[in-house]
Amino acid sequence: MTFATFAALGEDRASRWLVLASLALNLFFVGAGGALLARHYLAAPAAGPAPIDRSVAARMERLAATLPSSDADILRSEYHAKATTVDGARQAYRRAQDEVRRILRAEPFQGEAMRAAMTEQRAARQVFDQLLQDVIASAAGRMSTAGRNKLADWPPGQRGGSDSKGR
Repeated sequence: MTFATFAALGEDRASRWLVLASLALNLFFVGAGGALLARHYLAAPAAGPAPIDRSVAARMERLAATLPSSDADILRSEYHAKATTVDGARQAYRRAQDEVRRILRAEPFQGEAMRAAMTEQRAARQVFDQLLQDVIASAAGRMSTAGRNKLADWPPGQRGGSDSKGR
């Protein structure tokens, strides 16, 4: 064997190893890409946050949960005493909102009817707000100072709190 034959055999072996390494690397990338695609398309969708109960009772309960227990009981009892009236006002407000939506969808559009419906909606919202605020004010009048301070800090973590006097 000559030197040229050894050189040719060495190149042949090196190119074989190079082809094998390239094939292995390509298979790795194809496998990794396939796994990512499979994970994206076959995995169950991530569960979103649980829906928040936006009823008046649930909101009052979330508010009461931040208060000392005796003050929370006062707020709950005050709400339960007036729940029928407050919930009725909320339903009237919702009906007024639905009427505004109905008029917006109507053909032909009637601007005066829209203005009248919005006036009714605003009045219904004011009645609802006034009743809700009356529940809170009545309960606050019977609460401890600590409970009233917690009410002043509602929602928790959103404002400076009771130590932010002078702002």
